[in-house]
Amino acid sequence: MSPRPFKPSKVNDPPVISGFKPYGKNKNPYSTGIVFLHLEEYEAIRLCDYEMLDHQQAAGLMVVSRPTFTRIYARARKKIAEAFVQGKQIVIEGGKIYYDSEWYSCKSCGCYFNNPDKQVELKECPLCRSIDFERYEPDNEETAESPRRCTDKCICSSCGYTTNHHSGYPCRNEICPECGSLMIRREANQISI
Repeated sequence: MSPRPFKPSKVNDPPVISGFKPYGKNKNPYSTGIVFLHLEEYEAIRLCDYEMLDHQQAAGLMVVSRPTFTRIYARARKKIAEAFVQGKQIVIEGGKIYYDSEWYSCKSCGCYFNNPDKQVELKECPLCRSIDFERYEPDNEETAESPRRCTDKCICSSCGYTTNHHSGYPCRNEICPECGSLMIRREANQISI
């Protein structure tokens, strides 16, 4: 019998810090252990112990079952207790999660991205730095302007070598296999042959 498929947990607010280090004159200098607190475990602690929600409410916000939430919460408390008692560093990272934020699609390179830091306004695509992006709507995925239908070319300005543009990979990061120069992007209607 195969195990049940794993479902990622939803994290509503990412942590403002990435961990904690122990300090003090009684700190054991040989205690170099690190405890990794996964992001879903951080979220469980935040919802129950900071927001003061019960397990049913917190499970609903993380879009997991109540028993699954209880297991995540128990692992988080055990890890925090281990770090406190043994004087270990806590690092908050990893886990199987997704953020509660809107997704965007870049019209220039075709990549999809989100903005987990809700306090910072998005100004450009994180991959190609283009300002030509829009909120991603799955219903609009098959429009004529879809980045998946890209017919643009990557062209070497030195030797003229041409190849198809790959959505999600900026041409300026590609190197010409003929002469080793950087490639540039040209829209299909700008190429004269």
